[in-house]
Amino acid sequence: LVLSLAWLSLGLGDEEKDGEVVAEEEKKEEDEVLSDEIKEEDNVLVLHEHNFARALSEHRLLLVEFYAPWCGHCQQLAPAFAQAAAELRNESSPAQLGKVDATAQTALANEFGITSYPTLKLFRDGNRTHPLAYTGRMDTQGIVRWMQRRAGPSATLLHDTDTAAAFVDSQDLVVVGFFKDRGGKAAQAFYEVAAEMVDMPFGVAEAAELFQAYGLSADTVCLFKKFDDRQTDFPVDPEQGLDAAKLTQLLRVHSLQLVMEFTTETSNQIFSAKIPHHMLLFLNKSSSEQLLLRDSFRAAAGAFRGEVLFVVVDVNGHGAEVLPFFGMTPEDAPTLRLVKMENNRKYQMDQDTFSDTAIRTFVQAVLDGKVKPHLLSAEPPEDWDTRPVKVLVGKTFEQVAYDETKNVFVKFYAPWCSHCQAMAAAWEELAERYKDREDIVIAEMDATANELENITIHGFPTLHYFPAGPGRKMVEYKSTRDVETFSKFLENGGTLPVEPPVVTKTPGNSTGKEDPSVPETDESRDEL
Repeated sequence: LVLSLAWLSLGLGDEEKDGEVVAEEEKKEEDEVLSDEIKEEDNVLVLHEHNFARALSEHRLLLVEFYAPWCGHCQQLAPAFAQAAAELRNESSPAQLGKVDATAQTALANEFGITSYPTLKLFRDGNRTHPLAYTGRMDTQGIVRWMQRRAGPSATLLHDTDTAAAFVDSQDLVVVGFFKDRGGKAAQAFYEVAAEMVDMPFGVAEAAELFQAYGLSADTVCLFKKFDDRQTDFPVDPEQGLDAAKLTQLLRVHSLQLVMEFTTETSNQIFSAKIPHHMLLFLNKSSSEQLLLRDSFRAAAGAFRGEVLFVVVDVNGHGAEVLPFFGMTPEDAPTLRLVKMENNRKYQMDQDTFSDTAIRTFVQAVLDGKVKPHLLSAEPPEDWDTRPVKVLVGKTFEQVAYDETKNVFVKFYAPWCSHCQAMAAAWEELAERYKDREDIVIAEMDATANELENITIHGFPTLHYFPAGPGRKMVEYKSTRDVETFSKFLENGGTLPVEPPVVTKTPGNSTGKEDPSVPETDESRDEL
């Protein structure tokens, strides 16, 4: 989970400056902005609308970060971005990194369709009209590898059996494309995949002796592993050709071990594979009896490869961090859960047996829609309805939110969410304002400890309004998070009255701080 950090702006100086000095400094700053001179900060080019064209003309590969000074995610990225720029420069790469303050350079932000921060785009050979969206990891090595693949050949040419054997044995995971025509469409699709999948080396071969050495007769992509199956072949369909998206997914799925262990090193692999279901075995690795359960777990995994990823979670190791997400403690091990990744629905297997047959039967039943999800619910506090803000839990939500005599406004929050904490006072004030209204209820629910069957919360805070009357209606609130706007929304029956637009002289927040009362955006919610 990535948490946004509030940006603390620099304080203003106490001394007043002479009017002429101020005017001179303002003119100097204006001249600097109007100039096409390119300055640097920590090896990163500082770009604006007057030097952007020059930067494109001088750098064949230019990765540009469009950021906002107040954006917590941008602040987290900044050191890694600067370190990546330094590493690329040290290896004399043609790749260069730059940054644009999109809140100040609105013309550039509009030109390139910037709607969230940070947004990274790659500009090639001075082409301004078709930048490439960055698809790599948001860390130093992810950025460096992604740029390296675009600066040079995305796949190494293997000339003979000796170079091929050395390449295949060079790492735990290696991909080699065997093509009789390296200039054909299938090979080009392969190069596209190689440019994106920067976490494993790609090679390419066309020599007949290499086809023979690896038992191939037609164009094939091979994944070589030092675990599970040594060589996995993905033949190119002679009619359909090579589909880059399908190949990418096949490589991601088969590059994982049949059964993964959840660790710091493997967590990115597990979630980036985009396998739709995860079957989790929670166990205590210090128990020899529980370790034996891995055998039946592995025996069940093969039948669901690509559809379900089997993962072992040590409840006293790295896995301890995810136990609250499942409402579990280490004492609950051993136990099994299946997670549907698209909506985080969790399914609990009966604990009577851990045999491979039982596991396969359970997984198939979930896939067939025959098992109901296991929903978390905290116990309702004794004073849940005595304070102005009513405290809801999973088991009490239905009776309160869908009370046909009440209009119920609910804040779904996470205890660790900075945006939730920032708006807490406004929510309390709103509840105080309406505490004597019989027809309006202001409530909140900890969505990390409580789950609902028909409502999925993807980010925090999420605000939903449940109007009185039949029909179980729900309206998501997406406007400004302040008491007055909340009140207008409630008084208008769950919609905001149409008002004439307000023209402001200066855009943005004058303090430079992250404002909790901004309209709903990617940066004003903490995502799951």
